[in-house]
Amino acid sequence: MATYRVAQVPSAGKALAIAEREPAPPGPGHVRITVEACGICHSDAGFVEGGYPGLSYPLVPGHEIAGRIAELGEGVAERGWKAGDRVAVGWFGGSCGHCPPCRQGDFIVCENLKVPGWAYEGGFGESVVAPADALARIPDGLSAADAAPLGCAGVTTFNGLRRSSAHPGDLVAVLGIGGLGHLGVRYAAAMGFETVAIARGPDKAQFAKELGAHHYIDSSATPAADALRALGGAKVVLATVGNSEAIASTVDGLGPRGELVVIGATPEPLGIAPLQLIMQARVVRGHPSGTSRDVEDTMAFSALHGITPMTETAPLADADAAYHRMLSGKARFRMVLLPQEG
Repeated sequence: MATYRVAQVPSAGKALAIAEREPAPPGPGHVRITVEACGICHSDAGFVEGGYPGLSYPLVPGHEIAGRIAELGEGVAERGWKAGDRVAVGWFGGSCGHCPPCRQGDFIVCENLKVPGWAYEGGFGESVVAPADALARIPDGLSAADAAPLGCAGVTTFNGLRRSSAHPGDLVAVLGIGGLGHLGVRYAAAMGFETVAIARGPDKAQFAKELGAHHYIDSSATPAADALRALGGAKVVLATVGNSEAIASTVDGLGPRGELVVIGATPEPLGIAPLQLIMQARVVRGHPSGTSRDVEDTMAFSALHGITPMTETAPLADADAAYHRMLSGKARFRMVLLPQEG
């Protein structure tokens, strides 16, 4: 290829702008991917606005990447990959392999996690070079536009549920039915949980039902904890909203040894008293996204059950407008860039 286009941030807080790059061959253990789709995540605001440490500009964001392998670096073919393979790369963009968590096999909490856009240029472009250990194979049943958001939003909700303490038949609540939550409700129902959707307003009840929820709680009309206790108490609450007050309000709705799994990111502290946890032996834990294998599992489960994210698409040239549409909350629910179009 001659040159390829990217949507880059010239400096922190500036608008995304189209620029051209000269391609370089992938190094050992890396591949070059022709990007067919890249989701825009709320976490991308940290890259655009300079909210993460150690960023350098100009910067190409994008950590929900789907495309095809165009070129293999040394040693990659031996791992079973070949040119033309359909692959996804998510928030997990590779690990160092030598820090204590990696040596214990817990790669998602690698101390030197290689997040696309942070450790190397991300997927807001026509091409990207990524480590081979970041690759997740896309099943035939998913398009690139559907697969891309599953590398972050999808795997985070899927893993948060499957690694929780809930078993099929247990009451599981999903707080929020937006970009993360609409997938969380569908996964919870498909996993066999008695699924509760919690959101604000009566107008979301029908949507929650369409997603597969067995119950809907309008938290603007009834305190979520009261409504959950009336249903017998939740085994798990998956908190997908970035609102600490709303997250904390669900704790008293957990049953004995119930678990609050927090995936909605916010810097504000949770207002939870120790007595709320101690007497009922409740657990509160955070959950990161997932490794490339977890992304593969998420996509396979999604294809099997016909679960796809709700998305709007835009060409790469409209990256800045698409980014702001995502941040404004007007997108339902994920903006996905299609770099090969337009």
